[in-house]
Amino acid sequence: MPTPDGSLGVAAIGYAFMGKAHSGAWRNVNAYFDVPPVRQQVLVGRNAAAVSEAAHRFNWEETATDWRAVIDRDDIDIVDIMTPGHLHAEIAIAALEAGKHVIVEKPLANTLVEADNMAAAAAAAPTQHAIVNFNYRRVPAIALAKQLIDSGRIGAIRHVRASYLQDWLSDPQSPMSWRLRKAEAGSGALGDLGSHLTDLLLHLTGESVTEVNGGTHTFVTQRPSGESGGGSIGGAAQGGALEDVTVDDASWATLRLSGGGIAQVEVTRFARGRKNGLQLEIYGSNGSLVFDLENLNELWFCDGGAPAGEQGFTRILVTEAIHPWVGAWWPDGHIIGWEHSFTHQFAQLLVDIRDDRPSTPSFADGLAVQRVLDAIERSAADHGALVTL
Repeated sequence: MPTPDGSLGVAAIGYAFMGKAHSGAWRNVNAYFDVPPVRQQVLVGRNAAAVSEAAHRFNWEETATDWRAVIDRDDIDIVDIMTPGHLHAEIAIAALEAGKHVIVEKPLANTLVEADNMAAAAAAAPTQHAIVNFNYRRVPAIALAKQLIDSGRIGAIRHVRASYLQDWLSDPQSPMSWRLRKAEAGSGALGDLGSHLTDLLLHLTGESVTEVNGGTHTFVTQRPSGESGGGSIGGAAQGGALEDVTVDDASWATLRLSGGGIAQVEVTRFARGRKNGLQLEIYGSNGSLVFDLENLNELWFCDGGAPAGEQGFTRILVTEAIHPWVGAWWPDGHIIGWEHSFTHQFAQLLVDIRDDRPSTPSFADGLAVQRVLDAIERSAADHGALVTL
């Protein structure tokens, strides 16, 4: 429970790539935003030596190797889950039942059944806040795009093109990681990257997906059994046995939207030269928007109401204090980065806890994403057959 000073104790479960990103956000959130104070109370991981080193680097007060003991502690208010996907449901449901607020890294779960159970647990704990860390919602340019769409500047959504292209698996000698095992990750590029695109599609348009045609493909079916962290280029393993890759390397789909529009989605971890290339193109009856994560301070807007001879895309540099989230950071015109989206997400959660109002992206939002991912997998398994949601 909160201490006399009103601070909330955080337990973070996981300490690698996402652990670094989340730790930085917890460290910065009180310095830049007027939100309830937090304590980086305990960092949890299975490897005692490694988690101790990470806790020292990232300013956690203590460490633990047993998440079950941590979530029952009275000094823990928020449980931040960054484990491989197969552990999300068990930890999140236990934390909710223990009366904690919960953050889960995307995607919500590995399977639709697990996601459904997690959403039900969150609904049964109305005093708790439970969110999925779809942090790209908190990029200021994305938030501005949402404002423009909601205000009618784009009009009816006609067509969306969404791609998320990375290249960290392009080398067939890159070693295995948990992200390449279905038992741990659930899926490959589809869940890792496609979940972000699907959430942005649903969030920005405010619509649902009604029909899906999709496909998946694995380019490299076996890899050296040495481990890499995933999400970045890992060194090739030296010798050793080969292990089967049991997830997709790439996925694609055509989605029908409830408002009558069409969305085309493409994800891969085999696009040489694309490091973190999330791109969105949203075309409506009144205007259009284009966003590229590798230029995340920019949003391109075409106003269809302008005179015919003046229509075209205008570059909006989303760095002014009037833009979402930006005023907490630097003077106008100074750019921010990828890591700031995590701080924005946690700041929003803390405000929602303080004001006792619903938080987003909720577990229900995560379940909606999972339904689309599941439909794409089912379509792919049936050679691209139409799946109705």
